[in-house]
Amino acid sequence: MTLFACIATAFLASCKDDEKENGPTGDTEFKQKMRAFVIDISQYAKATQPNFNIIPQNGIELVSSNGDNSGAPHTAYLNAIDANGQEDLWYGYDNDDQATPNDVSTYLKELLAISKNAGNTILVTDYCSTTSNIEDSYLQNSNAGFISFAATQRELNIIPTFPKPIHGENNAVVTSLSQVKNFLYLINPADFPTKSDFISAVTATNYDLLIMDLFFSDGTAFTASEVAQLKNKANGGKRLVISYMSIGEVEDYRYYWQAAWNTTKPSWMDAENPDWPGNFKVKYWDPEWQHIIFGNDQSYLKKILDAGFDGVYLDIIDAFEFYE
Repeated sequence: MTLFACIATAFLASCKDDEKENGPTGDTEFKQKMRAFVIDISQYAKATQPNFNIIPQNGIELVSSNGDNSGAPHTAYLNAIDANGQEDLWYGYDNDDQATPNDVSTYLKELLAISKNAGNTILVTDYCSTTSNIEDSYLQNSNAGFISFAATQRELNIIPTFPKPIHGENNAVVTSLSQVKNFLYLINPADFPTKSDFISAVTATNYDLLIMDLFFSDGTAFTASEVAQLKNKANGGKRLVISYMSIGEVEDYRYYWQAAWNTTKPSWMDAENPDWPGNFKVKYWDPEWQHIIFGNDQSYLKKILDAGFDGVYLDIIDAFEFYE
C-alpha cells in the first residue's frame, strides 16, 4: 500500500521551483509524461471495457494545461479520466485529524473544480477520527459537491463505525459514478483472517463504491466471482468495485517483483520512499515499467480487468513532483 501526502512547506516550495525553472505556467515535461501514461492506460482499458472507470488519486495539477489553478482545462487528460481522487482536502494534510491549511484546501479545491466542471466525479478521502472533524469533513465535501470518505486510519484497514448509518446511505443499484453518494476505501485487508471474512464484512455495508486491492493479504488475487459478491450491498442494492493500483512507485510485495531487483535495481527504479519502506519511485515513462502496468495479458491492469472490477484507482500520480 502506498499513499502519498506531502507537507505544506514542500508543496509551496514545489510550486515556486516550477515558476523559477519553467516560467509562470508551473507545467513541466514530467507532468506531461504522467498525463500521457494515464491517457494510454485509459485507452487500453476502455478498448476492452468501455465503461471501465479511470480514477487518478492526487496530482490534481494535471487537470490544468499549465499545471496550476490559473490554467485552462487539459481536455485530453480530462476526457481520459472519469473521476479524481484527492486525499487530505480538509483533514490530514500535515497531520491526521488536523485541519488542512486553508490556503492548501483552497488551491486544491480550485483544481478539483476544473475536473468537476468537466463532468468528472470527485472522491475525497480525509484522514480524521474525532467525531466533530468527521462530521465537518462530510459537510464541507457535500457543500463542494464532492463525494467523500472520512478515514479514521491512514492505513485504510478498517470499516469505520461512525457515522451510523453511513453518510448518504441508500439502497440504489449503482452502475455509474454519477450515482455514487458515498464510498469505502479499504485497501489493506491484513486485519481480516480470510477472504471470506473480508467479503462478509464488506457485503454487510451499504457503501455505493468500494476501493480495494486486487490482492488479499496472503498475495492471492480476488477472483471474478469474489468481486461479483463484493458488489452486493446489505440492503439489496448494488455497488461499484474499484481496484487500487500504484503507477508511480514499484512495490516489493507485488507479484511482479523479481528477486534480482533486491541487489540490482532496473534502470527505471529510483529511490525508496522513506515513508513507505519497500516502495520505490519509478521513471514512470519508461517502457519497461509501463509494460508491467498495462498493454499485455500479463500486465497488472489486465489482471484487474479480468477480475471484473468496475475501474482502477491510480495512485502516486503526483510522482512528477519527485522528478521536478
